[in-house]
Amino acid sequence: MPSEKSFSSWLFKTALLIGGALAGSALTYADIPRTAEGRPDFQGLWTNETETPVERPAQFADRQTMTAEEAAAWRPGSAAGLTDLTVEERLDPDRGPPPKGAPIRLEADWFFASGYVAQVDGEYRTSLVIDPADGKIPYAENGRGRDWVSQQLARPGVDVFDGPEVRPTGERCLLSVLSTAGPPMLPMSYNSNYRIVQTPDYLMIMAEMVNDVRIVRIDDEHQPAAMQRWMGDSVGHWQGDTLVVSTRNLHPQQSFRGSTGSLTTTESFRFDSDGQIIYQVTMNDDTVFGRPWTAEVPMRRLPPGSHIYEYACHEGNYSIVGALAGRRWQEHYEQQEVEN
Repeated sequence: MPSEKSFSSWLFKTALLIGGALAGSALTYADIPRTAEGRPDFQGLWTNETETPVERPAQFADRQTMTAEEAAAWRPGSAAGLTDLTVEERLDPDRGPPPKGAPIRLEADWFFASGYVAQVDGEYRTSLVIDPADGKIPYAENGRGRDWVSQQLARPGVDVFDGPEVRPTGERCLLSVLSTAGPPMLPMSYNSNYRIVQTPDYLMIMAEMVNDVRIVRIDDEHQPAAMQRWMGDSVGHWQGDTLVVSTRNLHPQQSFRGSTGSLTTTESFRFDSDGQIIYQVTMNDDTVFGRPWTAEVPMRRLPPGSHIYEYACHEGNYSIVGALAGRRWQEHYEQQEVEN
């Protein structure tokens, strides 16, 4: 548990960040889409896909923003291996193989399809992390390796392929890959799409990735600590036209960048002047991160006619079985070599 002093500091900084969000560029009252109750209406299909990385690349140093020219030219290393072929060329059934000796490049239409650099209140962001100022996740001294899987693997004789329990939750089809569903709801390289359904008492967010569903209860109390959920226990309240969501009681095996089951988050959802949902999340897990840190990412409405598709996750049916079986065969042959 954080000390009273550190917790008070976290509350103060969170209040400043949320206050900044409330005061930031936003649609006028008349322009904001609203429910019958007069609340901002977040319903619809959204994406938070972006080429802006979570942590700031070294080339931008302490700069939180980049110029429009830099944004137009920005192409991170994660996209550098993609093919330059057009969609039509990729889908051509008569297209031949690449020239002999040419590198084989990844052809993945779902990887950063739009080239979008995160833009918040008119600023092109160099990282999703906005606090600390250097755009880096502030790990505590000896904070790494505290998550559940790392703790299991630290036990004597435990190997990464000993059983399904120590494999990633995404590989086991238990949870969205890389915490796409949240918290934190941060994008990855594909399937960063969401459907939001809203009532006076609930906000439902369904992630396309693994079709995870978060249910945020409005103006409710948190459930007991023993009631752990993969995406935690989320309770929201309105601060003007901003929805603020508090989450705790996350399942110990739910981890983002090394977080533990002690993680608590404060999220906010608001509209900006471009009609985007500006999603902000503050992560608090003192033993891992040392101090709270905050990320911000815009969610853009998907074009008319878009759909959220079923994500048929078969890794739990095939990949896990194949990986563990392969490891057993490897152990068998290694043992034979020892005996011979």
